Amino acid sequence: MATQLTLETNRKAFDQLRVVEDALPEILEDGQALLEVDRFALTANNISYCHVGDLLGYWRFFPTADEAWGRVPAMGYATVVKSAHTEVEVGERVWGFFPLSTHLLINVGKANAYNFCDLSPHREGLAPIYAQFQRAASNPIYEAAREEQDSLLRGLYLTSWLCEDALFDNDFYAAKDCLITSASSKTSIALAHAVQARGALRSVGLTSARNKAFCEALGCYDAVFTYDDIHKLPAQNPAVSVDMAGDRAVNMAVHSHYGDQLRYACLVGATHQDGPMGAGEALAGPQPELFFAPAQAAKRSKEWGASEMEQRIAKSFVGFRRFADNWLNITHFDGSAAAQEAFLKVLRGEALPAEGYTVSLRGG
Repeated sequence: MATQLTLETNRKAFDQLRVVEDALPEILEDGQALLEVDRFALTANNISYCHVGDLLGYWRFFPTADEAWGRVPAMGYATVVKSAHTEVEVGERVWGFFPLSTHLLINVGKANAYNFCDLSPHREGLAPIYAQFQRAASNPIYEAAREEQDSLLRGLYLTSWLCEDALFDNDFYAAKDCLITSASSKTSIALAHAVQARGALRSVGLTSARNKAFCEALGCYDAVFTYDDIHKLPAQNPAVSVDMAGDRAVNMAVHSHYGDQLRYACLVGATHQDGPMGAGEALAGPQPELFFAPAQAAKRSKEWGASEMEQRIAKSFVGFRRFADNWLNITHFDGSAAAQEAFLKVLRGEALPAEGYTVSLRGG
């Protein structure tokens, strides 16, 4: 009997991992499709999903029998290996969110030439964008040789592009500088790239001393400061802050230094072990708002049309992945033990900023 392997995380202690094996269905029910995942990407984003899994519903994407354990969503490509739906063909290649697993069984809902979605009952109430699987054959910028790079960068670039677009949508809150924490993270780099491409704000990266030189060498930041040098930031310039780390001390330092010169603050990620700022922790200046990318995507899809929005994002992403060719090195982790090692390295912040991890639970 065919089986699937899945890496699960303790929802209260993310460093506690286990690999579970489940039987795969031999015969699918009408409307179902079985997707086989070759490799998935592991980035700091996956750790953010753990930290805000209850708040934003990430643990609901792929429910488990034991609620003490969770299945972290990850980006990747998969092949349709079985289908009982007339509009989904065996052999199709698709991109989307998957559990850290070898397979995903879905109940196919709306399908068109570009994508299809999962209408499994547990998806109800979740943002539709997370349940979509995009067909590689209909993606004008798809390149088979870039699948691993796309798995690592495409999802986080979408978040960063939408974040920058939301700033633009609000006239940048009359700011001159865009402060970006965790500047060496790939989501932050993507945001800096988008800010630089627009040219309306200075992109100012905040990072650790060990990653400062790396961030400066990228060329997408107009200035880079270490966390210890936040007091040296040019607070005479009105600024917006985009926090990717959720580090309480960094947030307090930035808000204290800028005060009312900080025109807007948002939290996009929570890679830091302390997690995001807690409710009731008053800061100087504006209180951080949680940026939810699907809300901005839904707004632009309504205003521009889904096709126009996707074309704009795709055009920008092509430029970003060429930029990433200059610095991103992909490392493979094959097998269940290696998958756990990769997850723990990302969780502990041990991955070098120029490294991108892709994982196969079955092995190479």
